[in-house]
Amino acid sequence: MTFKIDELAARAPDFEQFLKILERRGRPSHLPFYEHFASPEFIARCTGTPFDRLAAEEKDFWKIYVNFWLDLGFDCVPMEIPLNCPLAPATQKESHGSEAHVVIRTIDDFERYPWPDESHPIDFGHFERAAACLPEGAAIVGGVCMGPFEWVSQMMGIEGLSYALVDAPDLVRNLFDKIGSLIAAAGARLASMDAIGALRQGDDLGYKTATFLRPDDLRSFVFPTYKKLVTLAHDARKPFILHSCGCLDEVYDDLADDVGIDAKHSFEEVILPVEEFKRSHGDRVTPLGGVDVDLICRGTEEEIRRETRRKIDACFHDGHYALGTGNSLTDYMPVDKYLIVLDEGLRACG
Repeated sequence: MTFKIDELAARAPDFEQFLKILERRGRPSHLPFYEHFASPEFIARCTGTPFDRLAAEEKDFWKIYVNFWLDLGFDCVPMEIPLNCPLAPATQKESHGSEAHVVIRTIDDFERYPWPDESHPIDFGHFERAAACLPEGAAIVGGVCMGPFEWVSQMMGIEGLSYALVDAPDLVRNLFDKIGSLIAAAGARLASMDAIGALRQGDDLGYKTATFLRPDDLRSFVFPTYKKLVTLAHDARKPFILHSCGCLDEVYDDLADDVGIDAKHSFEEVILPVEEFKRSHGDRVTPLGGVDVDLICRGTEEEIRRETRRKIDACFHDGHYALGTGNSLTDYMPVDKYLIVLDEGLRACG
């Protein structure tokens, strides 16, 4: 490799440039970077620290976390904290992503559940500790870990939710309303924090060919919460980013025109390449990321540079795009391969 992390860190954070691409106003002075998530193991390997063995309450946790992003040339620190809603511990009998953490099966379960007060839906202290580590020019892009669909599908299980949509619609409505109120309460506080420059929400709504819920169910149960978050963000003069995996073709117009999201992250080549989204929706929603994770992990330097430059040329011609992966920085991703992506961004657009 012909570059080092020091070369990325030499680019001082300037969140105003990231805001320009989110709000689609003017051209930024450089190509911003954005990621939704980096695994603790990836951060540990990149920083040469035991970050993957640290708890969020430990002294150096947030300092390492903030410096990790800024040393890679980011203008922002992406960050999310879960609701104070306990889930059942996983066992070996259920798959991790669907039925492993079920806590609510009936209306009695819902009523007995130890719901947090809306005054303290998440631990805001984590954001305050991260904010204390920010240098001038940087800001947090913050939100609640998991969105309304992910919380409800974890609490009920995909199977339980699917049956309840027919057999217990009132329970489904109550649960989505409750989770939505807690997320919105957290969003209101986050939007008011000076260190948070934009709100975000991660909520994986689909799979390779469709959404998990019918589009009308998303419009009824999920999108009202997104719309509240967008309103909270915009009232505070801050943009809103949605991260969602899966095929959302049937609801992109809803997200752009009714919900009013400013930017979208997570683009998989087999579902919708980022440059196609740019062509079809880029005048209303800024695309973020889109460089294939598998290519980064297994491709050669030449292949990674060529594909990264292709994405930049297709998406940054008007200045409204941020470079990053199509999903996240994983445990198995080689750090040096990811640095190629960022270095190509620096070579292309500063």
